[in-house]
Amino acid sequence: MEAGKKRLATLVGCNYAHTSHELSGCINDVHAMRDVLVSRFGFAPDDVVLLTDAPGSAVLATGANIRGALAAMIGRAEPGDVLFFHYSGHGTLIPPVRPHHGWHKPDEAIVPCDFNLITDVDFRQLVDRVPRGASFTIVSDSCHSGGLIDKEKEQIGPSTIAAGSSAAVRKARAMPFESVLSHLASLSGIDSLHVGDHLVELFGAEASARFSNGGKHPMPVPLGHDDGILLSGCQANETSADMSPFEAGGKAYGAFTNAVQVVLFEKEGAVSNKELVMGVRKVLREQGLSQHPCLYCSDENADAPFLWPPPHHQQLRACM
Repeated sequence: MEAGKKRLATLVGCNYAHTSHELSGCINDVHAMRDVLVSRFGFAPDDVVLLTDAPGSAVLATGANIRGALAAMIGRAEPGDVLFFHYSGHGTLIPPVRPHHGWHKPDEAIVPCDFNLITDVDFRQLVDRVPRGASFTIVSDSCHSGGLIDKEKEQIGPSTIAAGSSAAVRKARAMPFESVLSHLASLSGIDSLHVGDHLVELFGAEASARFSNGGKHPMPVPLGHDDGILLSGCQANETSADMSPFEAGGKAYGAFTNAVQVVLFEKEGAVSNKELVMGVRKVLREQGLSQHPCLYCSDENADAPFLWPPPHHQQLRACM
């Protein structure tokens, strides 16, 4: 492939099978998204990396493996490349248990299958490593996913739109912080209310950057050119729905991931990031779901086409 024209993706799905936090549709989500990337957006199958917690998974969706896959993807990136990360699984909010260290707000985090949390600070650091002229789009179908890139500009955010309840069976892709802390404490054996103590004890250098330096908030740095783009399944204070297979023709899925695919299927040609999120909100509202997807990115990227469609986009659509 021509230098500077690569299209690279890392897709993560965690169902947490045989646990009290089990979900149904997350692995289905990433397989469906892989098909969309290849058929519509011109991604080469070999450049789409899948990490799941399914039995026999080639790469297990642990915190270290997810970080490693993202670091490898960014390490390959050049100006003009398109990078994409999709996550389907549990999200959580980490409370500011040490406000005297300058940490005043809850942190958004995703929950890999080994509970080695990846926080908004980690995603900020990843975005800051992307070469200028390349884009890095994150789609997170998880609870509390609004703001998952620390300090990213909000384009479409919290909404007061009221919505009815859905008749479909669904489960929230949220993991209460208390459950996360209890699970990690049972493994670390440490008597502490600070999740960072347990993560550092269990995972050492592989723990989130949020908890390095004794749990202090990383020092803020001036933001330069930023091509990070976050499409979140909901606001930071909301949950994302995991739809039951009994109400979905026998196949479970994430409501947000499915709505993204619905909008892309219905719209011909390029769809801007802003148009996509607004379209997804409409689909979910019509389905009676109360989650409100959000968009975080620069002003320029709000109006840019989702995943920068390749030059022969129309020919790709014609072959579908």
